Formats: sequence, structure tokens, C-alpha cells
Amino acid sequence: MHDIDFVITYLDGNDPSWQEERNKYSAPANADAGANRYRDWDNLKYLFRGFERFTPWVRKIHFVTCGHVPSWLNTSHPKINIVRHSDYIPSQWLPTFSSRCIDMNLHRIKDLAEHFVYFNDDMFPVSPCGKNVFFKNGLPCDSAILEPSILKTRSCAGLYLSPLVGTALINKHFKKNRVILKNPLKWFNPVYGKFNIETLLLMPYSEFAGFRPIHLPYSYLKSSYKTVWKKEPELCSLASSHRFRVPDDLNHLIFSYWQFATGHFSPRSSSIGKGLYIRTVKDAKKAADILRHSKYKLICLNDNIDDASEAETIMEIVNGALEKLFPQRSSFELI
Repeated sequence: MHDIDFVITYLDGNDPSWQEERNKYSAPANADAGANRYRDWDNLKYLFRGFERFTPWVRKIHFVTCGHVPSWLNTSHPKINIVRHSDYIPSQWLPTFSSRCIDMNLHRIKDLAEHFVYFNDDMFPVSPCGKNVFFKNGLPCDSAILEPSILKTRSCAGLYLSPLVGTALINKHFKKNRVILKNPLKWFNPVYGKFNIETLLLMPYSEFAGFRPIHLPYSYLKSSYKTVWKKEPELCSLASSHRFRVPDDLNHLIFSYWQFATGHFSPRSSSIGKGLYIRTVKDAKKAADILRHSKYKLICLNDNIDDASEAETIMEIVNGALEKLFPQRSSFELI
């Protein structure tokens, strides 16, 4: 089995220096730059406890930051590589406050393994995960399920056009029926369960209508990044150049789509994990219950808080459940 690295992107939105830098720039009217994009839940230590407990095989954890790191993080740990934006993002796009720029350029990280898993800081392993959860026979594990992208053009933050842009790019380079006929068992597979019906219903259409989003850690080949950048340098550069994320930028999911289209993936059930969209105290209590009685290997705790006045209560509920799941300090934490 190949070496596998993890990549984590981190931001402390409470850092005064970062706030001062951000306030030097004005976000465009259509930017997705709400509080939920920068809010710090102060639960990253549980992600590292999850790594130590459930994925001890990881070779290296690349910790991507604009410069700040949590005070508790053991930066001298042999598995941790602190990566500042300036270490890998071309200087003409810095400073950036857009996750698009940050994750579209991950392939530039020095010493990044060919096989890597991209974790947002709200994604956690919550039960034992072997390497084959993320890669099988050298291929990224993923769920190739067709779904109209138009269904995903609205989000809590407003208009969200990235899926449409990414799908259009795949249709530019690939013929849908040819792609599926070349690897039929990767598109129609028992592990997808009922979602095979969604793909079947979209088969009469000549082009890809879109792909079902699975908001869990993303398995990537570094070579997939390089290929897309080579094929579409202008679109990749445009997404990287915007200082704040805007609705119609490409995002990193284009690399998943490309892996689908080229057959460079291994089918995996989407039920291996659960994406939880936390808007209210009720959602937080539900998330806490799932964490306490988890049947999943991976969980995403997505910040979609409606009422900022409830944020502290919501975070206390969720973090309390994480503390019960991961009570033991990890070697990634300073004593």
C-alpha cells in the first residue's frame, strides 16, 4: 500500500492580526464571506485525537495555515508539517481569504504524497479507519453518483455555482456515455445502494448533469491536480486569484469529478460517513447524539448557524460530545 498523507486547512478567525489583514480588503457583493466561513469552534484537537486513535498509519499531516497555529499544537511532532500559504501559493494571489485558492493549489505543497486525503477542519474520523477507507488498489475511494448540479445552486450562504462550473468543465473534456461504458461497475455498483437509481434516471441525457456531493474527507491523487491545472490553467488561476470566494469559481471538487471521468477511483458507499449541517441548537443536540452512538467512520460538522446568538451554546453541545468521544490527550498536543 502506498504512503498516504493528510492535508488540513486551518484558520483562527479570532486572530487580531488576521482580522486586521482581512479588513484591508473589501469583499465583492457576491462573495461568500460570512461569519461561518471564519468561525473557530475550538475543537481541532479532537481531529488530531481521532487521527492518533483511528488512523495511526498516516505518513504526514500537512497543516495549512496563513501563519497562525493553535497554542496547544505540538509543531515538532515528526508527522506534522506546518505549511504557510506563502510556502506553496504563488505570491500574486496572496494574501488570500478564499478557500478556493487555498485548496485548488494543494498539489504545490512540498513533500506531499501522491496519495493524500484533504480534511476540512470540521471533519473527524470517529471509528477505526484503515487505509482502504480512503484508497484501494492505489485509487482514491469515492462515490460516483449522478445528480443534477442545479439542485445544489443554493446554500445557506447564498448562490453556489461551483458545481455547475465544474460539471460544464467535465462535459467539455469528456463524453458521458463513453466514460460510463468504459467503467460501468464504477458507476453502477452495489455499494451505492438506492443511489444507483439516480444515476440510471440520468442516463438518457447526453451530458453529465452533475455529481452528488459527499461532504466528507476527500481522497485525491496529486497527479489529478496537476492534470487539471495543465488542461485548464486559466480557470484554475481565476479561482485562485479571487481574494474572497465567489459563487462561480471552480473549487477542489473538480479534481474528484476528473477522477470520476478518467476512472481513477474505487467505488465506496456514501454511508461510510455523515455530513451534519448544524443550524440550530436542535441540530447540535442531534449531532451530539450521533457522535455518542456513531455507526459511521467519518463525520462532518458543518457550520451553518442561523442565529449568531446561539453559536456559543451550539458549540458547547457539539464539543462536549467530542470530548466524551476523545477524552485522552494525543501526542499532537503539548503537555
